[in-house]
Amino acid sequence: MLIAALQNQRKAHLTGSLLAVAFLTSFGSSMLYGYNLAVVNSPAIYIKDFYNKTVLSRNGTGLSGETLTVMYSLTVSVFAVGGLIGSLVVGMLVTHFGRKGTVVNTAVLVFIAGALMGFSRICGSPEMVIIGRFITGIHSGISLSVVPMYLGEIAPKNLRGFLGLVPSIFIGTGVFSAQILGLHELLGKEEHWPLFLSVVVCTLCFIEEMQEEQRSLSSVETLSVLKLLQDETVRWQVLTVVVINIGMQLSGIDAIWFYTNDIFENAGIPPPEIPYTTAGTGIIEIIAGLIGCFTIEKLGRRSLMIGGFTMMSICSAGITLALLLETRLSFMRYVSVCCVVGIIAGFCIGPAGVPFLVTAELFKQSHRPAAYIIGGSLNWLSNFTVGFVFPFLQMSAGSYCYLVFATVCASVAVYVYVVIPETKNKTFMEISQMFSKREAALETQCLTHSDHLKLQKMNGYGVMEHTSLEFDSSSSIL
Repeated sequence: MLIAALQNQRKAHLTGSLLAVAFLTSFGSSMLYGYNLAVVNSPAIYIKDFYNKTVLSRNGTGLSGETLTVMYSLTVSVFAVGGLIGSLVVGMLVTHFGRKGTVVNTAVLVFIAGALMGFSRICGSPEMVIIGRFITGIHSGISLSVVPMYLGEIAPKNLRGFLGLVPSIFIGTGVFSAQILGLHELLGKEEHWPLFLSVVVCTLCFIEEMQEEQRSLSSVETLSVLKLLQDETVRWQVLTVVVINIGMQLSGIDAIWFYTNDIFENAGIPPPEIPYTTAGTGIIEIIAGLIGCFTIEKLGRRSLMIGGFTMMSICSAGITLALLLETRLSFMRYVSVCCVVGIIAGFCIGPAGVPFLVTAELFKQSHRPAAYIIGGSLNWLSNFTVGFVFPFLQMSAGSYCYLVFATVCASVAVYVYVVIPETKNKTFMEISQMFSKREAALETQCLTHSDHLKLQKMNGYGVMEHTSLEFDSSSSIL
């Protein structure tokens, strides 16, 4: 028994097969997600022109500026609607096909979406672009829940953080790929935008070398979302998943990714320099993702999330200040660029991947699919909200719109600091016990507070007297 215990305490080493699983699954899911986040940024003017010309040929009149903004915002944000649906069905798919089977079988959605967007201009159909984005979102919603769940379950506890953040590196790689391909010298021309949207098919990789799932997974009964919400023993875990997933998207990162070119244009960056400035931010994303991946097992989950959200909050406030002062101080436009880079770096270091990892760590196997449904649904709802509302928020609030994001980031950082324990190098059972102790401590505080209130009521004066303190002291001894 002693020898077995000592063996269990030994740190597992990163094997080639384990690393291959993490890379292959992330390549076929997270990279697609990152690519589709940024792919609509560069060809925005061409897509809007295509929409206007198509409506003009159909109806004889073009679209008004406001209607065109709504239509393009729908194109951007419908990706999140698809993601919401994907996250809602992931529990059913995982139960039926397993983690590996779900990743492989849903790959067909990418081919369908790519075909719709690729042939949209030939067919003269804006609807095909929107539907294609929607279907791509469904795939991302499924894979972004399944892959972290799968990696969290096959990884040893001392490597769970490292492997759990591998998808965030591929998200940054996907964004960077879209930024590079969107340059005018490559696919950033008017005649190439349908190909630019549909090239996601080429990035898809069927994963045949993934490790086989444990047979025990099929025998584990999974909880429904309703039962998970009714389970009082995990209410703090559920609340944590809600806060970090909403905060992850309402942090403003999607506004940065969806509308990077517009933000830089409003900041006064010369139009010819904008695509290259945007591509430069992609390099920062990958570097920041690598920093988070290689430091998470040393610094812990809490440090990366608190540091990342705090950095994003400061930089969001910095953008507001820079935009307000740029008319007086010309160098403030470069301060805006630095703040955008800071937001992206802060996000990729921690908030980009840690929430998915923490969702896997906070729940046991039977609770995990339902937890990902809750987290994923809120994640994608928030993604849709930011993608659709941001252009109008920017028009109405101007420079001050970034203060909303600054407030959200600061609030999430405070929540993580106060509520979430460090889960580094902890087993799933140990993590569950930490939250159970927190729950017990809070219940004890509530009971003590209740006793005080009863004594005050009996006293009739509405103040605490020495007699009540003595009673509490004696009762605690008993």
